[in-house]
Amino acid sequence: MPSSAYAILRDAILQRLQVTADYHSYLREFCPHVIGIKRGREHVLGYQFGGQSSSGLRAGGEWRCFDVAGLTNVGTYNGVWHTGNRNTQPQSCVDQIDVEVDY
Repeated sequence: MPSSAYAILRDAILQRLQVTADYHSYLREFCPHVIGIKRGREHVLGYQFGGQSSSGLRAGGEWRCFDVAGLTNVGTYNGVWHTGNRNTQPQSCVDQIDVEVDY
């Protein structure tokens, strides 16, 4: 059975909603694009466009892979859908894809 955070993120993908969550003690703002399982754990690939990160965040945003178990205070809201170029390399965040944004 998926975690409650997984269910929220899955729904956010289907409705193209922005997400806010805490991850490794940093507030993250991102648009989730792919959700599923990697090595038996729930993972989500998102385009982080706001918030903070221990490694910093490029202007305009960048792709981030999140272990769903590490996300807390997960919430969704309406807003501009953010995405980036995924053609540079195949995603390796999720092995068993459950839901993916249809381009």
